[in-house]
Amino acid sequence: MEGMTIQEHNERKARSYKLLLLFGMISMFMVFAGLTSAYLVSSSRKDWVHTMILPPAFTFSTIVIIISSLTIYLAKKAIKKDDRKKTTLFLLTTLGLGIAFVLLQLKGFSQVIEMGYFFTGSASTVTSSFLYVLTVLHLTHLAGGIISLLIIIYNHFKQKYNSTQSTGIELGAMFWHFLDILWVYLFLFLYFVK
Repeated sequence: MEGMTIQEHNERKARSYKLLLLFGMISMFMVFAGLTSAYLVSSSRKDWVHTMILPPAFTFSTIVIIISSLTIYLAKKAIKKDDRKKTTLFLLTTLGLGIAFVLLQLKGFSQVIEMGYFFTGSASTVTSSFLYVLTVLHLTHLAGGIISLLIIIYNHFKQKYNSTQSTGIELGAMFWHFLDILWVYLFLFLYFVK
């Protein structure tokens, strides 16, 4: 660190964290790419249900997660201007939207069951089981996103972020946008691939 200012050191550390997160997100995407490939291959099976439609709650959850991507972007923008009040508002709104997304996904599961499709057991189909695995795996990653968001909110209230030190919010926003894009990809995939 000799000859390097604290600012340069922090910038280098932030770049390292972002690179690590990027590698993590690429690996997560590869898991979903593998599962969606398996879904495509399985869709040619004789017992594949081509008539199953996505529940309305999944459409609403997609809208909610897209809005949450906007609110976390606005939180990141607000902290860059040292506007703590707006940062707080947008972080808490993002958290609320994240929780609403989870609740809508759970509602979607119950709507799928109401349509007569079961995820496990003798009454389940390969199609409904794939839907379940893809959405639950995404929800698991989203749980990580919500935990990250809670840590960011905690650190924000401890006044650890400002216009010159916002790495935590930037990393959280990067991961949240990734989760958003991943869900939109899954939603469109499941919507159009029957």
